Amino acid sequence: MHVVFVHGACVRDGEWWWHRAAAFLETAGVTSSAPPLPSCGETGLRPGADGPSLPDDVGAVRAHLESLAGPVVVVAHSYGGVVTAEAAAGLPEVRHLLFVTSFLPEPGESLASFGDGAPAPYLDFGTDGTFGVRPETATRTFLQDCDEKAVAGAHDRLVRQSAAVTVRPVGAAAWKEIASTYLVCARDNGTPPAVQRAQAARAGRVVEIDAGHHPFLSRPREVADLVLGLPRSQK
Repeated sequence: MHVVFVHGACVRDGEWWWHRAAAFLETAGVTSSAPPLPSCGETGLRPGADGPSLPDDVGAVRAHLESLAGPVVVVAHSYGGVVTAEAAAGLPEVRHLLFVTSFLPEPGESLASFGDGAPAPYLDFGTDGTFGVRPETATRTFLQDCDEKAVAGAHDRLVRQSAAVTVRPVGAAAWKEIASTYLVCARDNGTPPAVQRAQAARAGRVVEIDAGHHPFLSRPREVADLVLGLPRSQK
């Protein structure tokens, strides 16, 4: 089994965000990887109104998945769930989807479909077609249960992202054809638990832990154990 981690919005370096859970997986003989998302500026293209958007992220993740041999589990975090919904569709090597405080869009839905139409107070939308997390809000919103080292590393990896990803609809719903689990993080101050539980109703299985938005940083062993225990078969 190989685990692919798809990171959330407005950050870079998915392998860093995943590294604590990855270490426990490696001890169990399981490899993992984290493909870069173009809309976050990770592939050299500049985010913005004319920059890379959701289709580019979908294409990057799908190409990565198609390059792997053997069974794959995808761990999709936050915005990563929107990317994964389309990127993993129709790929027989993907055996399970784990959505972490994430979104499971129907075809035609976008990230914006899960809000009330108003920008979240912790996000800053610029006139250049990008958006990002307001640094002064990041810790209390997303990292309040993380240690100081993780908080510092997370702040170093905040980036501006093409804002078009928030409104671009997906064209597929991989979670309808692939076995899925949703991890609800009950202390998440960014994606309210009530929103998470509504999304979790679309998944095949639900697990809830007392963690914030990034449990793979604050409680990596529990996340790794959950991944190792996932069934690896198609619906």
